Amino acid sequence: MAKKQKNENWDDFRYFLAVARAGTLSGAAERLGTEHTTVARHISALEDGLKIRLFHKSNSGYELTPEGERVLNAVESMESILLSYKSDETDPGQISGLVRIGAPDGFGSVFLAPRMAELTRKYPNLEVEIYAAARVFSLSKREADIGISLATAEHMRVASRRLTDYRLQIYATRQYLDESPPIRSQKDLEQHPFVGYVEDLLFAPQLNFSSGLEVELVSRLRSTNLLTQVHTVLGGKVLGILPAYIATSFPKLIPVLPDEVSIKRSFYMHVHEDHRKAAHIREVARFIAEQVDANREIFL
Repeated sequence: MAKKQKNENWDDFRYFLAVARAGTLSGAAERLGTEHTTVARHISALEDGLKIRLFHKSNSGYELTPEGERVLNAVESMESILLSYKSDETDPGQISGLVRIGAPDGFGSVFLAPRMAELTRKYPNLEVEIYAAARVFSLSKREADIGISLATAEHMRVASRRLTDYRLQIYATRQYLDESPPIRSQKDLEQHPFVGYVEDLLFAPQLNFSSGLEVELVSRLRSTNLLTQVHTVLGGKVLGILPAYIATSFPKLIPVLPDEVSIKRSFYMHVHEDHRKAAHIREVARFIAEQVDANREIFL
């Protein structure tokens, strides 16, 4: 009987996925419920079987080599297929696995993060990582399993749904309004300082708000990060165009000219077709949609 090749052992690939996602042997061992020496042994076996180096090892952890990146893409596709076959037979109470959510910094940090613990309490074997950043996450490159963005997906193999529309308005603090010239019309806004985005680094064209105003605003303070802009406005020295769902979390923020300035944008949720049937990803996507639906008034 022919000896089984080491690189035919799916178990080795399972350990490889854990190290690629955790970045360390100890982190992978914790996820898998084993010892770091066992993880190291499986990685060594896989590298020997494939005859390539999968990771660069350093004091900070394990980083994928270019060859490792290619193997990761292939193995995650294999994992997606396995998960999709198992999903129809999965006991709803046994949802498990890691789900990575890529979302704009405001939505991920202020809206999603405080609510996600409810889901992980319900499913003790479910892990969720929220990548809250001012950027677009590629599902085709497996940068995230679920993506939240300001536009529909352009990739043909990504399923999208509109989560909600949301409103943006001009906000200030009471301190700013008491100490500054009155604002009675949009024309008055030209005399007031604003904080805004760094235009050359906008990760989505929907963050350019010039079309929603009658006057041109000049932001002498700029940031790529929405939460930085929020805290700049909270400092009481400038105005800012901020989403209503963010402002509801900060009682000090007061809308300025709410009847004249109201900009509408939308959030969309994307899931790669390879992952749509995976029970744990499907459950997290369902939870996100339910939370948005239940809190729709704060977005508008």
